[in-house]
Amino acid sequence: MFSSLQSLLKSEFSISSVESSLESFVESYFDLTKPLLILLAISFFISLITVGIIKQKLSQQLVDIPNERSSHTQPTPRGGGLGFIIAFAIAIGLNQYFSFYPIKEEQNLLWLSLIPLVLIGIIDDWRGVPASIRYLVQLLTSSLVVYQCGAFPFPVLSNFGTTGEIISILLTIIGITALINFYNFMDGLDGLVAGVTAVQLGFLALWFNQPLNWLIIAVVIGFLYWNWSPAKIFMGDAGSTFLGAVIAIALLNNSSDPASVWTAVTITLPLIGDAIYTLFRRLINGENIFQAHRTHIYQRLQQSGWSHGQVAITYIVFTLFIAYLNSLLGETGAWISLATVTVAIFLGEIYLTRHQLSREYNL
Repeated sequence: MFSSLQSLLKSEFSISSVESSLESFVESYFDLTKPLLILLAISFFISLITVGIIKQKLSQQLVDIPNERSSHTQPTPRGGGLGFIIAFAIAIGLNQYFSFYPIKEEQNLLWLSLIPLVLIGIIDDWRGVPASIRYLVQLLTSSLVVYQCGAFPFPVLSNFGTTGEIISILLTIIGITALINFYNFMDGLDGLVAGVTAVQLGFLALWFNQPLNWLIIAVVIGFLYWNWSPAKIFMGDAGSTFLGAVIAIALLNNSSDPASVWTAVTITLPLIGDAIYTLFRRLINGENIFQAHRTHIYQRLQQSGWSHGQVAITYIVFTLFIAYLNSLLGETGAWISLATVTVAIFLGEIYLTRHQLSREYNL
């Protein structure tokens, strides 16, 4: 691929030689990426079609009826996540058959670990599943992922031998279930989780050289066409929990050093920062953290008058900013990202509190 670029650097810089070398380099690069681009285009259109079919055919079986905790006012089909998951599975199958792009066999086996999570999510979208059953399935899925990918790196625990390894495995399993649930909790506004996750996976694809992430991005964007405000379909629990698990896999399935992995974790902060802050806020206020609510920052922003699109774009831009900081400054950028998210949550709380007091005073 780079032979033409090397010849360009070594050659005399006449106009003709530069044009010839650049043309050769572009052609070589396009030949390398063309199969992946074809696969991404196919994946996008499959997702676009499958989500549309689910919206049309299953709108009565999988419908979200608004209640006092909802951020929408009209009955809207859910289950769109099933559409992009099916599209992803079809795309993987087509790639295996036509060999568009080389994917390691162990990566295919890794995705099979998510089948129990997806199935319980579909059932939950359809008729509901007790929280205890859902969490048992999440523990099973997380254990299968850790079995194949290994534990998340905890440098401090590496000094404690086998005990440290066991603790690392347990913390990783719990961490994966936390991500799965946090992404589910944050899926409450049109385009929010889908848009932010697409940016996160794009960063992780570049940071860890994980080209398969682009395939997931393609099917998520196909779904986002239907999910952007005003949403015509929601992703449901199957989709949100799947995306949470995908982010966890992307963070685990790499060979980078611990500092690089911990730096990458900060790309999740716009979503999990909101979820964690809200969790602690409810604990401090003595609320039942297992009861559904509408007190996440993104929900309160919408209640204060922001549109679904405005909230989603704000979180997406914030995620892009963190991706830029991490790419530019590495570990330093990660610390700045953490500080920035902390300050943003603090300022957001001040803004929302003042808005609520102002509204109560006017009433």
